[in-house]
Amino acid sequence: MIVFDKLWKTMEEKSVSQHNLIHVHNISESQLTRLRRNEIVKTEILSKLLQY
Repeated sequence: MIVFDKLWKTMEEKSVSQHNLIHVHNISESQLTRLRRNEIVKTEILSKLLQY
């Protein structure tokens, strides 16, 4: 199982909000919910996160 705890910590350190992911980086709310729940996400989303 993949856990995205480090993602939230990194976002906090870089002052990136979930709102920012949705509206600036075009990550859908449903995919963000999946990240919060440590569920399966699209590789496209992981790729977007790695770019920023």
